[in-house]
Amino acid sequence: MAELPPRILATPAAQALMHRLAQSHGALMFHQSGGCCDGSAPMCFPRGEFRVGAQDVLLGHVAGDIPVWIGAAQFEYWRHTQVTIDVVPGRGAGMSLESPQGVRFIVRSRIFTDDENALLEAAGEPVRGDSVTG
Repeated sequence: MAELPPRILATPAAQALMHRLAQSHGALMFHQSGGCCDGSAPMCFPRGEFRVGAQDVLLGHVAGDIPVWIGAAQFEYWRHTQVTIDVVPGRGAGMSLESPQGVRFIVRSRIFTDDENALLEAAGEPVRGDSVTG
């Protein structure tokens, strides 16, 4: 059977920032909501500081073991999309850990191919927040 394509990736620059943030804040997690403006940016928190709900979907892990969660409504829009966390200069208005660094996490995306979508659909639904803790 073919390997499942990852739903979430991170650029090398984003991973380097994640490692620096983890040195200062301990284990990390991300949550991607469907809000507008900065609410649509991936938010980085110390793991456990953001309470994952039953409606949240685990996209996967980046930079080793950092879980990335997304709200269920947003996941329905993005379920056919591979998301990549990147970092750019500038400051977002959110509570994300990178804010004081003068940079902000953003997402880039691409649509899965028909073959990748078929593999993901055959694998079943991803883990929800009621199955595991953040």
